[in-house]
Amino acid sequence: MYGRDFANTMKKGLLFVVSGPSGAGKGTVCGAFVKRAGISLSISMTTRKPRPGETDGEDYYFVSEERFLKTVSDGGFLEYAKVYDHYYGTPKAPVTTRLASGIDVLLEIDTQGALKVKSEWPDGIFVYILPPSIRELRRRITDRGAETQAEIALRIGESLKEMECIDQYNYCVVNERFEAAANVLTAILTAEHARIGRDIHETIRMYKEETRCYTHPSI
Repeated sequence: MYGRDFANTMKKGLLFVVSGPSGAGKGTVCGAFVKRAGISLSISMTTRKPRPGETDGEDYYFVSEERFLKTVSDGGFLEYAKVYDHYYGTPKAPVTTRLASGIDVLLEIDTQGALKVKSEWPDGIFVYILPPSIRELRRRITDRGAETQAEIALRIGESLKEMECIDQYNYCVVNERFEAAANVLTAILTAEHARIGRDIHETIRMYKEETRCYTHPSI
């Protein structure tokens, strides 16, 4: 068949993993990124109860601990962890199915989870969101009005420890303005799709096959 668009038929989805300290604004950035890039946001599974306004299948998959642990034993998570007496995990099947269909998938998870995903999916794109400064990070956390000064100090300390893992990521984006940060993520995604090495040899092989069809029309 002449004129086939082999480059597009060879396209596979990219796994895009975003982490950052609490207060860095990664949720807001990722929300804008999803709208700009059309990337599919992975929905996590948890054993905690839904909070007011949360919807099952949109914010999280809310399940029993029994079902969660069964999924663990079946190898059904890319990563999972227990946080404050509740389990959280990233279901594997929805992610791998979308990627195989050429759909890009975004995971917004903590550093611990990101490193687990990287061990299983090293070809993923790992991005760390940083605040403009620790002073700004403290302001953002304080403005939530949900934590004491002691708890804020603890969060800042944990954030600094978490940042020590930043060299395990491919990119770092400073979130001074979320619109600008989302634009950077979109640019990264675009560049990664153009990176040499992602099925390029199979694409060239198909180009050669097309050339033979033009040279020998009877084939």
